[in-house]
Amino acid sequence: MKRIIIFTLLLIGAFQFQVEAKRNDWKTGILVDEFIYTEAPYPSCHSATIAETASGLVAAWFGGTRERHPDVGIWVSRYENGSWTESVEVANGVQNDTLRYPTWNPVLFQMPGSDLLLFYKIGPSPSTWWGMMMRSSDGGKSWSAPEKLPEGILGPIKNKPELLADGTLICPTSVEGEGGWRTYFEFTNDAGKTWEKGDYINDGKMYQAIQPSLLTYADGRMQTLVRTRNAVIASAWSTDQGKTWGLMQPSGLPNNNSGIDAVSLKDGRQLVVYNHVKTPVNAPKGHRTPLNIAVSKDGKHWEAALVLEDSEISQYSYPAMIQTSDGLVHVVYTWRRERIKHVVVDPNKLKSEEIVYEQWPE
Repeated sequence: MKRIIIFTLLLIGAFQFQVEAKRNDWKTGILVDEFIYTEAPYPSCHSATIAETASGLVAAWFGGTRERHPDVGIWVSRYENGSWTESVEVANGVQNDTLRYPTWNPVLFQMPGSDLLLFYKIGPSPSTWWGMMMRSSDGGKSWSAPEKLPEGILGPIKNKPELLADGTLICPTSVEGEGGWRTYFEFTNDAGKTWEKGDYINDGKMYQAIQPSLLTYADGRMQTLVRTRNAVIASAWSTDQGKTWGLMQPSGLPNNNSGIDAVSLKDGRQLVVYNHVKTPVNAPKGHRTPLNIAVSKDGKHWEAALVLEDSEISQYSYPAMIQTSDGLVHVVYTWRRERIKHVVVDPNKLKSEEIVYEQWPE
């Protein structure tokens, strides 16, 4: 009898061990998980961006008393000698001695063999802001005087541009005006000196969509993944380098009406970083936790890969993501509106499971 009991207990223990071993902790592949800073001369930050330069990584975000406050400026930090430098304010919304507006949503992009570009917005609100840019020729150590973009041109609204084979920079952008939330793309073939504005790709009615990200494919197609008020990440495809786009449709991933970003890996896979949360019915937004990464081979079928944050304390949001020359993936994002987080991922070590009907696997 004792032998039977012992054998039964051993079987139960082995089964429990197998279950625990099989359970995915959604952290496999994370190499670095750190704050870019822990103390700052301002209480609130948001909307980080990151780029790789010849001298290393550069990150930027907006910081100040709170979002929309006139004292909000654009802050920059560089990764040197194994750590992030103390951040410095490189741009603000000062108009004159008595008027200052908040700044918004910086976007960094390194032009190959040339300047590091910093795009950002100035204005009282997203419906009234205008586009600005600065240039750095030394990897973000010093910056040119601010340049106001031409009337009607906003530059990349949150996520990084994509450099086409002919040297054209395609910038994902959007507006939040009386016509609803609408997505479109802007083009510059001379690093921001002259611009061309594309057509809207949604009508602002069926899909309220802003802050697009761009993905590219070996066959020349492009895909955009977009934040929406429709509780889903929307998707659209282009076969002519972003000049025209097909019908906007659900991507198979939920959205909480918060920012996302995506990157095309060198091996042909696609990554998207987002909150895997669906906006509740009749609610304006969903919770901004957890923060997740999904992976796909075709941009249509997505698999769960990572959970970067998973806490009942919300505000893990507005991520930005790049793949650096060494093949690693770098993600920066807002951590509780108090700090900027930096995570490094080895995409070759990801363990993924299929996402079915927008449900993250248990």
